[in-house]
Amino acid sequence: MTKRLVEVFTAGCPLCDETVRLVNEIACPSCDVRIYSLADKSQGEEASQKASQYGIYRIPAVVVNGKLAECCRDQQPMTRAALVAAGVGQG
Repeated sequence: MTKRLVEVFTAGCPLCDETVRLVNEIACPSCDVRIYSLADKSQGEEASQKASQYGIYRIPAVVVNGKLAECCRDQQPMTRAALVAAGVGQG
């Protein structure tokens, strides 16, 4: 059976912790689960490079076999225009 690489990107927030718990709960013996914390300075550079490679702009995010999970794909970097369109700064 082929191993499945599951990479979880976090920053130590409660939502990230819940995602890690859920992935670990449903992972099977053929899943190789790796957690990358963008907040952990010892992992920072590797985690940041991988997140950039996968096009991750928001976390938590899950990548399976090098592909960003469908549930994590609707991510775009936050822009000034997007915040203004959402109503931020409009008195």
